[in-house]
Amino acid sequence: MKTPENILKSTGIKSTIVRKKILDSFISNGVAISNQDLENNLPDLDRVTVYRTLLTFEEKGIIHKVNDGTGSVKYAMCHSDCSEHHHQDEHIHFHCTQCDHTICLDDTEVPSISLPDGYKMESCDIIIKGICKNCH
Repeated sequence: MKTPENILKSTGIKSTIVRKKILDSFISNGVAISNQDLENNLPDLDRVTVYRTLLTFEEKGIIHKVNDGTGSVKYAMCHSDCSEHHHQDEHIHFHCTQCDHTICLDDTEVPSISLPDGYKMESCDIIIKGICKNCH
């Protein structure tokens, strides 16, 4: 079971109350979270500390950025096979237009994309927008 303590220990990050609170937010929500969401839900935390913690988590392969088209950068938990040297974050995301939640669709196959000659893909963001099962 993923716990903040286990995640921090496995990635070699020092365990602090702030880091555990932020990780717990990701684990308990199960959806992508913006920096602003964290600041609103954890008002006792300093804005700069939240920002630096998110950067550290991203660098260590704990979370990845999600561009869901809302204009706000969100972060979601990475797979267990992500590390600071290799992110496995090129998967499909689903954004609910009703509740504004964005989730990773880890088990949904990413379609094959064939680019014209001379083009080289560096990253790919696939976002599906619609109504989630909770709002439907």
